[in-house]
Amino acid sequence: MKINPKDYLGKAIFITATNTNVGKTYACEKFLNYFANAGLRVGYYKPIETGVENNTPLDGSKMLNLTKKLNTDFKNISINDCVPYQFTLPAAPYVARGNTYIDIEFLKEKKEYLQNFCDVLIIEGAGGLMVPIKKDFFIIDLIKEFKTKTFLITPSKLGSINDTLLSIEALKNRNIDFSFFINLYEDINSFEKISKPFLIDYFETLNFLQDF
Repeated sequence: MKINPKDYLGKAIFITATNTNVGKTYACEKFLNYFANAGLRVGYYKPIETGVENNTPLDGSKMLNLTKKLNTDFKNISINDCVPYQFTLPAAPYVARGNTYIDIEFLKEKKEYLQNFCDVLIIEGAGGLMVPIKKDFFIIDLIKEFKTKTFLITPSKLGSINDTLLSIEALKNRNIDFSFFINLYEDINSFEKISKPFLIDYFETLNFLQDF
């Protein structure tokens, strides 16, 4: 799949995945570099990060530092701007937040603020689409609130067919515009034999994260 960077001028892209540890941060790094190399000023935003140690959100800090190297207009953006909600417990935001109220309108305002400093804003989700932020509000609902294009990252391991189709079905049911990219990082040697035959027949063309 060819991505025309000009199609994303003034827009945001929400990076989500079929589950945790599938490659969202890796995908953010890939697309930040891709759009920057195309001449766009890139921005990064991770609304919620859990599993934070020593008051330093690992993923958010890594991507913010990269973004500042790629776009000098982001030089004064703080980690608290970039990752507004930071929780210690490595769990879904609904659990990790404890007694903290997660304000969705505040997150939308942060998104709009960060977009002032970039041409395209890369937003990183937490876990998969159905990870709860509130009792009845999930990551997929946050995507809907943000009104963004979504890049779904899917795995290459055994079981990826089910994970991929379930996530795509969820996005379609919410009328969310999306593209999906396979991250070839697990069961790479068996992917061609185990998962690819069905995926290529079903989708006809496949997009791989490693192509960016």
